[in-house]
Amino acid sequence: MNITREKIHEILKGYDKKKLKIATICSHTALQIFHGARQEGIKTIGITTEGRKKVYEAFPLGCPDEFIVVDDLRSIPDRELSDENAILVPHGSVVEYSGSKLSSLRVPMLGNRESLAWEKDREKMFKWMTSAGLQVPATIDPDKIDRPCVVKLPGAKGGRGYRVVSTPEEFYEQFEGMNVTVQEYLIGVRVYPHYFYSPLSKEGYRAAEGKLELMGIDRRFESNIDEAYRTDHAGLSFSPSFTVVGNELLVVRESLLEDIMLMGKSMVETADSLFGGIPGPFCLETVCDENLQFFAFEVSARIVAGTNIYPLGSPYTAYLYEEPMSMGRRIAREIKLALRANKLQKIIF
Repeated sequence: MNITREKIHEILKGYDKKKLKIATICSHTALQIFHGARQEGIKTIGITTEGRKKVYEAFPLGCPDEFIVVDDLRSIPDRELSDENAILVPHGSVVEYSGSKLSSLRVPMLGNRESLAWEKDREKMFKWMTSAGLQVPATIDPDKIDRPCVVKLPGAKGGRGYRVVSTPEEFYEQFEGMNVTVQEYLIGVRVYPHYFYSPLSKEGYRAAEGKLELMGIDRRFESNIDEAYRTDHAGLSFSPSFTVVGNELLVVRESLLEDIMLMGKSMVETADSLFGGIPGPFCLETVCDENLQFFAFEVSARIVAGTNIYPLGSPYTAYLYEEPMSMGRRIAREIKLALRANKLQKIIF
């Protein structure tokens, strides 16, 4: 049974606000989330397996103040977290491991958990993006595949399992009976802007009732597809794979920033009307073509791994803040600001 916003806010009212903590699964973007909270003076809890715990202990400034050790990361100890006055920060691994249970967790969560449901359901995701006026790649019926297409599995899998097919026969050979999405393959530069939307302030770039910040941009290294030209040159055959291995910094030409900010603003304001808003971090996954037109093919309604490039701030946060500002620290800063203004309910569900 899905938990209601009213129930979460009731739980939040019972918190000892002087002992507020930030919690997340030890994976994905946890190092910067813990590091950013430490910079803002907020205690942290890491949910981990025994084996993974050692990895975080190897990075003392990115290590949580305390661990909750579990046998399976799919089992978030939500009652224990709420007893510890914790706010859960969702990231890609939280979304993937928790699955449908995310909507029933009783621990207060940064952002709007409804937005994560819209991220997970590709039909809803495309409705969100098209309602915001974004250009998107064509979704192709498997029987009508007549060009190179990317076949995508549902959920936050970091590209794992995605494949390129060019005919219906290729599709059915690999994906018959599976719940997948088929999109036309776009040619261009992949541009992934990281945004933070705050409903608490009206200073800056206005969006809905608050402001939108561009926290950074990345592009991603996706296993063998990024080395395809070398493989072809060597005369080797291969099956393209899109599993994300890492990320690299990207700074776009300054004239493109207007389009990037407008896309983010439109997504925020459309989220307000569709499902009650998207406070906090989110990311658009886009391709910029030879005409400098953006096509959005996915949205992540939470912090993304590309922000890990910027633990001490990005080329864009340098123009927003006097001190180094990562996405992890920005999250902790927002929680502090909301706490001081007695407005935690605006950014927590």
